[in-house]
Amino acid sequence: MPSLATSAQGMATQQKFIEVIAANIANAQTTRTADGGPYRRQIAVADASAGATQTQVESDPNPGRLVYDPGHPDANTDGFVQYPNVDTNTEIVDLMIARRMHEANATVFQAAKSMLRRALEI
Repeated sequence: MPSLATSAQGMATQQKFIEVIAANIANAQTTRTADGGPYRRQIAVADASAGATQTQVESDPNPGRLVYDPGHPDANTDGFVQYPNVDTNTEIVDLMIARRMHEANATVFQAAKSMLRRALEI
């Protein structure tokens, strides 16, 4: 049942993308992590070179934004706070795309399942 397996793999890949995006949105204002710095945006990357799609999570190397807030507990000596490099608008657009791709894979899965069921009735 390669059509079912392909659709299931696509749904699993998109689920990982959705989880990473949700974590980014949840930490968009986190200025201090266990590592000591602000949260770093995570990016899910799908690699299909080995035949099966592998999804890996990488950190976005871009720096976060600096905001002047001398009263913030994480402000540096100049009064600036380093915020995460997460743009909520970008994350929402990425979430919409991942959701649509997940829905498309689910639709293909249901269609393939329906065709297999009809083939068994013949």
